[in-house]
Amino acid sequence: MRRREFITLLGGAAVAWPLAAHTQQPPMPVIGFLNGTSADAFAHARNGFIQGLKESSHIVGQNVAIEYRWAEGQYDRLPALAADLLRRQVAVLVVNNAAAPAAMAVTATIPIVFASGADPVKSGLVVSLNRPSSNVTGVYFLIDALPTKNLHLLHELVPQASMVALLVNPNNAVAVGTELPSVQAAARALGLDLVVVKAAAERDIDAAFANVVQVRAGALIVASDSFIFGHRQQIISLAARHSIPTVYPWRDAP
Repeated sequence: MRRREFITLLGGAAVAWPLAAHTQQPPMPVIGFLNGTSADAFAHARNGFIQGLKESSHIVGQNVAIEYRWAEGQYDRLPALAADLLRRQVAVLVVNNAAAPAAMAVTATIPIVFASGADPVKSGLVVSLNRPSSNVTGVYFLIDALPTKNLHLLHELVPQASMVALLVNPNNAVAVGTELPSVQAAARALGLDLVVVKAAAERDIDAAFANVVQVRAGALIVASDSFIFGHRQQIISLAARHSIPTVYPWRDAP
């Protein structure tokens, strides 16, 4: 190649490179979706989230991507899953209440958006509802008072039940630390005996119901928890099989 032709070719390439770089699409932002339950159990909420993104002009696969991580009810997996999403360089983390502490432990800069049924101030997620501060904010569903209200409701509907059972996930710090004491206090005020049954794995649910039947509890309250929610059909079936009046924290449970 002649020297003049080489210089001409090089000059043309030098002009083309900036133009090519200018026309490249920016990297698609990635949403990290971290949840304590399973994809199947949380499908309705996940679909609602995608629809909400669409309504705000964020189309999955077109201008935004989602990386899902599901703990399948094994909360001890959440820290590793959160760290994995961080390595994926997500733009934001969307978490449920069970997954929020794990997300907060891995980043103080990436925005974290939670959906929580428990008081986020008492749970330590934010310092204030008005001014969350830090990189954490979200939606509070105000359902942490439901177990106490459900106890009163059960007492009205099944007044002959002098003993009531409460099903909780012992790995859910919020349920054990805040909901359980309030239900215990309400049971004492109503003159009821409260037996606490626990389930953190699928096999525990059968054992919990065997305990409820053995102590002859007249009714059952199900505490809010993502693992328990994921196994709600099993719980519903067992409650029906044993004819135990049961109240749930979710509208779509029965």
